[in-house]
Amino acid sequence: MSFLKRPNDFLFRVLAVVASLSLAALCLLVIYGVVMRYVFSDAPDFVEPIALLLVIVIAMFGAALKVREGGHIGLDSLVKKLPPKGQTIATAIQHICLIVFAVAVFFGCMEMAQTTLHDRIPILGLPEALRYFIPVVASVCIAMFSLEHLLGLFAQKQKLNDHGTYHPYP
Repeated sequence: MSFLKRPNDFLFRVLAVVASLSLAALCLLVIYGVVMRYVFSDAPDFVEPIALLLVIVIAMFGAALKVREGGHIGLDSLVKKLPPKGQTIATAIQHICLIVFAVAVFFGCMEMAQTTLHDRIPILGLPEALRYFIPVVASVCIAMFSLEHLLGLFAQKQKLNDHGTYHPYP
């Protein structure tokens, strides 16, 4: 599992920095847009398309970060009532579903990116495909983080067999 942990640690830090910088930039951009619109009556037209791209980055990278932390949406109240083996199975199913979701997002967004590669985002002039490449990157991260969790579950199972005790994966 350590072969995935180090690259995922690095990837996690990069995503956290990019998402944090995107959030800071979004805040500044919105404040700038509001001040220009309501104080100077001169609304800049580039604020909205840039803000949309930043929101996509924040949402998609934030989702990937929560998968790595194990903080994504789940039915914890139900799973906690299961016996340890049932908890392990439920967690494995959860991460398998996340991987399937990530694969679907990856291929769906790749198709949309290819379809819109030659279109331009109005005002910015950037390829429209950029909006779809962001979720592609996030889906790869989600799959890698979920795979790391799955491998951690199998490593736990091995520990359970070797030592006779159960230690839930953090």
